[in-house]
Amino acid sequence: MDAYNDYTAIFLLLSPLVFFIIAVSFRLMDNSALLFLQKDILVDSSNVSLKEIEEQLQSSIDSKFKKQLKRALFYRKLHQICIILMMVCIPVTIVTYFTLF
Repeated sequence: MDAYNDYTAIFLLLSPLVFFIIAVSFRLMDNSALLFLQKDILVDSSNVSLKEIEEQLQSSIDSKFKKQLKRALFYRKLHQICIILMMVCIPVTIVTYFTLF
């Protein structure tokens, strides 16, 4: 039973970090600002809002551009999901770690 607690502690301590690394990788794969700049659409920052992406999805007629925007939107949503999972894991990790040991 002691080995089980050790493995559980290791898993709990590393799970928020793993979710954070996965979230960062999805954020890096979201290249929506580059897509906008390639189409000569000026953006203020590298963090393009979801509203702007959805507006361009509706107004654009270029199917390749729409496909790339949908992929960027998909990565953005995966990034948000991983960040939420990370935030949920942190309190669970702290509570479980102190109750196990």
